[in-house]
Parts: sequence; C-alpha cells; structure tokens
Amino acid sequence: MKITKINVEAKAVKLKEPITIALGTIEHSMSAIVEIETDEGIKGYGEGSPGILITGETLKGTTECIQLFEKQLIGVDPLDIEKVHSIMNTVAAHAPSAKTAIDIACYDLLGKKANLPVYKLLGGYASSVKTDLTIGIDTPEIMAVKAKQAVSLGFDTLKIKVGTTISQDLARIEAIRLAVGSQIKLRLDANQGWQPKEAVTMINRLEEFGIELVEQPVAYHDIDGLAFVTKQVAVPIMSDESCFNSKDALRLIKARAVDYVNIKLMKCGGIHEALKINSICEAAGVECMIGCMVEETNIGVTAAAHLAAATKNITRADLDATFGLHEVAIPGGVGLEATSMITLTNQGGLGLSK
Repeated sequence: MKITKINVEAKAVKLKEPITIALGTIEHSMSAIVEIETDEGIKGYGEGSPGILITGETLKGTTECIQLFEKQLIGVDPLDIEKVHSIMNTVAAHAPSAKTAIDIACYDLLGKKANLPVYKLLGGYASSVKTDLTIGIDTPEIMAVKAKQAVSLGFDTLKIKVGTTISQDLARIEAIRLAVGSQIKLRLDANQGWQPKEAVTMINRLEEFGIELVEQPVAYHDIDGLAFVTKQVAVPIMSDESCFNSKDALRLIKARAVDYVNIKLMKCGGIHEALKINSICEAAGVECMIGCMVEETNIGVTAAAHLAAATKNITRADLDATFGLHEVAIPGGVGLEATSMITLTNQGGLGLSK
C-alpha cells in the first residue's frame, strides 16, 4: 500500500456553548480534517485539533504543516507508522496536532487493511470506555445546575474546571458536591492555575469534599513544584500540560512528580507516541487517563477511545468533546449524544467513512 494523496480541510465550528478554563475561554471546535488516499483505494481519516491554549498551535499552521508532510509522504506505505513518524519529524520539530492527524489516519488505514477495529490491533483489552463529563468555570450556582444535569444523564464522574481564587474554587466545589451528593466522583482540573504552596492549601481544604484527583495544579514547566504538591497532599495528582511526549513522561516518573498521567493524542503526536507514554507509566506503576481537547471532533475522540479500550493501564477517560458539537466531522465513531459509556464497533479501522 502506498500513499497517493493527502487531502486536508480546515474546519472551525461554533460549540453549543463556550467552555471556560483557567487559561481562557474556548468557543469553537478547530480541526484540520485529513483524508489519506492510497493506491489500493482504501482511505484513512484523521484530524489535527490545535488547542492554542495548550499546544500553542493554530488551525492555519496545522493545516499548512500537514501539506508539508504530504510532499514527503507520497509513495510511503502508511502501515509503516514508525517510518511515517520519522519522516514527519524531519519536516517539523514539534507540531503535535499536525502529526496526530496523519498518525490517526494511518492507524485507520491499518485497521481497514486488516479488517479489524483499531482497539483490537492495539491490545484488545476491552471494547468500551467509560468517560466523565466536564463542567467549565462559571458561578457556583450555574456549575451546580450543570453538574446535576450531567448526573441525570447517567454520569457518575465529573471533571470540574477550577484554577481561579481559593474562595471562588471552594465555593464551586461545595455547591457541586451539595447538588450531586456524596457518591459522584469529582475530578478537578486547575489547568496550571495555582502556585505550588497555594495548590497545597487549596487541595488540603478541598479534601473534605471527597476529590478523586487534581489535574495539573501548577505551571506545566514547574516539575519541582508539581512534585512538591504531590508530596504534600493526600489527594492524587495528575499531570496534563506537563506531559506532551514520552520524554516528559519519563521525566515526571523519575522526579516522582505525579500519581497519574493524562495522555492526549493532540499533545503527543498521535497513537504511536501515546503508546510509548503509556508503556513508561505502566512500567513505573503509574496509571494513565486518556483525554481530549475541547476543540476535537468525533475523529480524534474516536481514536482516543480505541486506544483507551485497548490498554489496561489507561484506567480513566475524559472523552466528552463530541457532546458539545452540533455535528460530526465524518459519519461514524463516537456520537453527539452525551453518554458515559462509549461502545466501539467491530468495523475495520476507526469505523469512520464518508
């Protein structure tokens, strides 16, 4: 099989409603949708969703980078995924979202060629994934209402965005806990919003509300600060922005800086690198969560769900981006209906087709 053409379409779609995190407000899904054509007539689909608040990429830059990749990838076998990544790395030093678009499409092609779903090719541990639902930063009253609505839809785990002031964040979590009761799991995501000592004070005060974990409490580059927080609190700490790739994962593990690691395909460059991150973490006894960017469509979320289902060490999932969309990018995969259980099909590849 050889790549004959790579088509890319930049698409920005307004979300059902904006979501606010500590780093800013996101209003649109941003996706460079890729279709890889091959000489065997099989087509693979992927996407690069640049989250400028996280990766620093733009939709225009991601699209142009994919076009640069095409020039070097024509004639290459897309099933040679190691080679594909090696070529992309010579073209662009970073650009994780652009690389993810190509990576996902290659795994889709691999599954279609083998007539197996991607989760089977990656390990086949399970065929479904349980996800949480994210509640963006707002007033305590509005967040409590949204949390209660999520529980009514069947979600038993909520991811709560925090990272402003101690008094505001405490009020938000208290209101949500009162609204949903004691049995619902609450994961907090500060998106780098606190200083290390502030984070320790905050987390220790939040402990009474039964918090499952706190994600990225301090600045991404402050590994010492992250380790300090992890050592000072009883609540488990998870990295997100501090871990883009397998080298970052190894650095975090060696520093004993976190209890869990959040993997996102758009941060690391796709499934190929995500597998390396998970292997490093698993060897160290550190469980992983699979996440997604708010900007992603059903293509990226579906690929992440296949990876999560395939691997035992990915024990948590935050794959709710499609629930905020008006439409899917390509038919198939994870849908628009907010559901806590994502069940994958046995179609070859990712189950996506035009």
